[in-house]
Amino acid sequence: MEQIELHVSTRELMGKKSRFLRRQGVTPVHLFGYDTEPMALQCETVHLKQVLKTAGKTKLVGLMVDKHKKPRKVVVREVQKNAISGELVHVDFFQVSMEEKIKVDVPVVLVGEAPALKVKTNMMAQDLSAVEIECLPDRIPETIQVDISVLVEDDQSILVKDLVLGEGVVALTNPAQVVVRIAPLQIEKVEKKVVAEVAEGAEAAPVAEGAAEGAKEGKESKEPKKEEKKG
Repeated sequence: MEQIELHVSTRELMGKKSRFLRRQGVTPVHLFGYDTEPMALQCETVHLKQVLKTAGKTKLVGLMVDKHKKPRKVVVREVQKNAISGELVHVDFFQVSMEEKIKVDVPVVLVGEAPALKVKTNMMAQDLSAVEIECLPDRIPETIQVDISVLVEDDQSILVKDLVLGEGVVALTNPAQVVVRIAPLQIEKVEKKVVAEVAEGAEAAPVAEGAAEGAKEGKESKEPKKEEKKG
């Protein structure tokens, strides 16, 4: 198993003052979880980004706090980013016990090709992008792969209960929840709607023109005729 380590240090600046850290290339982080008091920490943003890219929210990270030689086993629990710039704002780490199960959301990845998509009137819809699972920390799957080659017919679907999970991994998401399905394209309905709108517009045009002409005639009839001057 790949060993991922991250060095962090105790943080003294709190609240709004944390923005000074970010300007210096340091990101505030927070540690909580099993057998630990909540800790306010900080980490170099460059290294933190590398770890987040590698570990995601499913791989264990060895968190080296200050000068302690023994790493704490943690997983990334939450990542906050600036909505405009996309830069890191804050990261939460959850300390785990290797003997106790934890709950994690694992991304769903579709693999293979669905024979049903060879029919031009079919489309594939993925209703679930992640599945909540429960297992020991060292059994967390990086992703849950879903083989869509079994989708051969119209309206066929794969449910959570159909997923193949590793040993000791239990899905907590509703077993009847649809993960991916084959559905008919809505082209026919769209075409009918367009035709109906065009027809409605064509009918409305003469009525509008007639109303405009009637209004014009009414206006002319109300205007007094000028008398001709006699020579």
